[in-house]
Amino acid sequence: MRGFFHRQSKFQPVDPDENGNDQSIPDDLWVKCPGCNELLYSKELNDNLRVCPKCEHHFRLRARERIAMLTDVGSFQEWSSRILPQNPLGFADGSGTYEGRLERTQRKSGELEAVIAGEATVEGKPLALVVCDFDFLGASMGSVFGEKLVRATEAAIERGIPLMTINASGGARMHEGLFSLMQMAKTVAALNRLGAAGLPHLSVLTDPCYGGVTASYATVADVVMAEPKAMVGFAGPRVIEQTTKQKLPEGFQTAEFLLEHGMVDLIVSRDQLRVMTASLLTHYENARVVAAEASAAVNAEAHGEDIVVSFHSMAPERAPDSAQTGEAL
Repeated sequence: MRGFFHRQSKFQPVDPDENGNDQSIPDDLWVKCPGCNELLYSKELNDNLRVCPKCEHHFRLRARERIAMLTDVGSFQEWSSRILPQNPLGFADGSGTYEGRLERTQRKSGELEAVIAGEATVEGKPLALVVCDFDFLGASMGSVFGEKLVRATEAAIERGIPLMTINASGGARMHEGLFSLMQMAKTVAALNRLGAAGLPHLSVLTDPCYGGVTASYATVADVVMAEPKAMVGFAGPRVIEQTTKQKLPEGFQTAEFLLEHGMVDLIVSRDQLRVMTASLLTHYENARVVAAEASAAVNAEAHGEDIVVSFHSMAPERAPDSAQTGEAL
């Protein structure tokens, strides 16, 4: 009788393991957009190249995600993948040694360095590609970062193909001190050799891109593109305001602000980057053909030869003399 009058709660919690059906909701099923605060379904966001369909906020991407979105399927061949960073200064702080931090970052990110370099095609057009991964120590530029970029530039010169860099960084890697700062000069010198070889450098600035990367190779390009609303600069806005004691203008250091003030050539949304890249590569390819035909025409004329350059070359024509017979050179 005691059990008959004993009150029990009407609803009893059920352990999911009792029925063997754990229907828990994954933590990453929904994502909150930092631009408009909308809740976005993760699958739809990924299908939209991780661009918010409401406000077009461009979420940050890992390096290999960018490579997969930009290049032809299966065309990417990685270069210098086994170069490992060292600790030339024996750097250590309160959190431990630089070697320890590198090991933790490598395990977490799955990458050995903050930049991935290689060769790929975009709509069948070859190019050398260097992509930053912000998840690796904020894509800070250290000695291996600079070395991989320089090697990719030299490989582009050797193969006679354009170079494209996709940049995101917090700046120079403080753990390597002067070795890190010297990468600014080293990378710019390599790009100067690329330009001397008549090959273009296409640069894409993504959010965020700051410090020594912005101040060196990322803005030394034939065409500088940026993703919408990307934050690009040297020092951060807060540091600048504290230093100058002045209020910065609205939208300062955004891609749109930089375009208005002539520091960026184009703002290209993520879904248009592949088409824009292929178009630029085509223009440069045609320009090299025109330049080669024009150079041949000048050389031939210097040697007293009569020539007719093809109409499509857009180079000056010189018709043969009326008395001359046979085919024109």
